Amino acid sequence: MTTNQRPRGGTGLVLVLGLAAMVVSMMQTLVVPILGIIQNDLGTTTSGVSWVTTATLLSAAVFTPLLGRFGDMHGKKPTLIGVLVVMVAGSVLAATTSSLVLLIVGRVLQGAATAIFPLALSVLREEIPPQKLHGAMALVSGTLAFGSGLALVGAGLLTQGSHPDYHRVFWLAVILAVLALVAVIVVVPASRTKTGGRTDWFGAATLAAFLVLLLLPISQGHEWGWSSGRTIGLFVAAVLMAGVWVLVERKVAAPMVDMRMFAHRPVLFTNLAGLLLGFAMFSQFIGVSYLVQMPDELTGYGFSASVLRASVEYLLPTTLVSLVAAPLGGLLVGRIGARFTLAAGAAFGVLGFAWLTGAHDSTSSVILAGMLIGAAISFGYAAMPALIVASVPHHQTGIANGINSISRSVGSAIASAVITSLLASKVLSGLPKGVPPLPAESQFTLSFALAGIAFVLVVGVALVGLSSDRVRSRVTSSAPAESAESAESAESALERA
Repeated sequence: MTTNQRPRGGTGLVLVLGLAAMVVSMMQTLVVPILGIIQNDLGTTTSGVSWVTTATLLSAAVFTPLLGRFGDMHGKKPTLIGVLVVMVAGSVLAATTSSLVLLIVGRVLQGAATAIFPLALSVLREEIPPQKLHGAMALVSGTLAFGSGLALVGAGLLTQGSHPDYHRVFWLAVILAVLALVAVIVVVPASRTKTGGRTDWFGAATLAAFLVLLLLPISQGHEWGWSSGRTIGLFVAAVLMAGVWVLVERKVAAPMVDMRMFAHRPVLFTNLAGLLLGFAMFSQFIGVSYLVQMPDELTGYGFSASVLRASVEYLLPTTLVSLVAAPLGGLLVGRIGARFTLAAGAAFGVLGFAWLTGAHDSTSSVILAGMLIGAAISFGYAAMPALIVASVPHHQTGIANGINSISRSVGSAIASAVITSLLASKVLSGLPKGVPPLPAESQFTLSFALAGIAFVLVVGVALVGLSSDRVRSRVTSSAPAESAESAESAESALERA
């Protein structure tokens, strides 16, 4: 039996790729509950410890599109294995060091793991029959939200007690990364197709520079000051570098990112939806986590919850609903189309944040609103890969989904910066001496309202922005495309309904 004649993958492959994707999302939120512990243990400043999260974000921005394209060219399985080996190394380094510099290096290595998600979707497109593809992608995508919540719970559990040790959290990352590595080696088949060709290193370098220049001031602006020369200068440099990147990609013979694909309407608006969805999701994680930990005897609001209680009682239901809703999202993609699934999910998000905005004074309201938001996130994650896969040639699947992953990361970074700045901009007066500044309740209300507006915009993107391209109800055939397949062939696939 030849490579192209072998049986297509099944449930085992989907579960393994789902595990790998879950580990990816855990790397993003794993350190959120333990930043204070790391700061105290390493004797660093708030600005210093913030690089533990910023380093991962910047690493993901640099490596995700590059490795997504590398997998398309040279094979998904070896690229997946290589990325997982790097993540294991980074996790071991983070788990064994007590140096801030080495911890940041470990987080940089962990950030490369973000490339696993677009690579996993590329494998699914090759190995899963077309009639089952949308459901498989929805299940793998659903593990992203579940992994983010699971990381918060795991970090809370592992740092309980009078002597919390952040190293335990990174050992958890080591164990899960090794499990994912072994599973990928055993279960994931070799790629059916490889486009080959030369890597566009100049295009990769200019894209990486643009993303770093953009994300660095977004993630550090609240520390540096939004009007500081450093922040404004980096934003200006990012705009200039974006122009350089576009110029490079239009001139080279084999660009890393085909500008026609990048500007293709379904891809462009799906990436916009990804940015908005990333903003809303992270707003819920950060906003609810901070809200429920507020000492109600001092502030008049909040629930005086511990980090563990905040994760288990208030955030875990959101992640569980996300996991349960994932297969339903895949079913809806097949029945009503990816565009309407995205719109339906965003409508749930609007309702959830409207509830949080107007009534966050009871445990039941916070939990039930979060569950609506969890369903919204899952439906969005189910729809976006389907929109991308239906819009690009086979050999561009990895890079296209990589860019979409980066759009969600940018949205999350913006949410972190905006929510942090909002909470710090208006604090309560008359607090007892020695109590750190605590945000006014109105700042949480405004944060939830902004996230709700983001979901309103997603509804508009789905129903208006994507309407003229008649995005297919079902994902297009996943038969391998020739490397010479053009962007026009992807457009013609969209037109066949």
